[in-house]
Amino acid sequence: QVPLVESGGGLVQAGGSLKLSCVASRTIFSIYNMGWYRQAPGKQREWVASLTSGDSTNYADSVKGRFTISRDNAKNTLYLQMSSLKPEDTAVYYCRAYSHRLVPSEYWGQGTQVTVSS
Repeated sequence: QVPLVESGGGLVQAGGSLKLSCVASRTIFSIYNMGWYRQAPGKQREWVASLTSGDSTNYADSVKGRFTISRDNAKNTLYLQMSSLKPEDTAVYYCRAYSHRLVPSEYWGQGTQVTVSS
């Protein structure tokens, strides 16, 4: 069973919106911190947003005010609502579950492509 499965990517015009989803197993979702990362072509993977098991949220400066991370515990699903999208948001977006205490310490999804046209 794949631990994390993302969906919701696609092609959108600049200024548009997309909502990404990441479904996790109940065990992972209930005890791990969760985050979204992205990797643009030719660039390193970068952190986008995180949501701790205690429901604290943090965002990269580049997406603050435009992206919202949230979770639905009943569905074991993590979301990333992306608004006011820019061409520089184009990347493969990955979901990550991580912990400083547990083993394995992290899980990654397979990624979903987001392309923003100008």
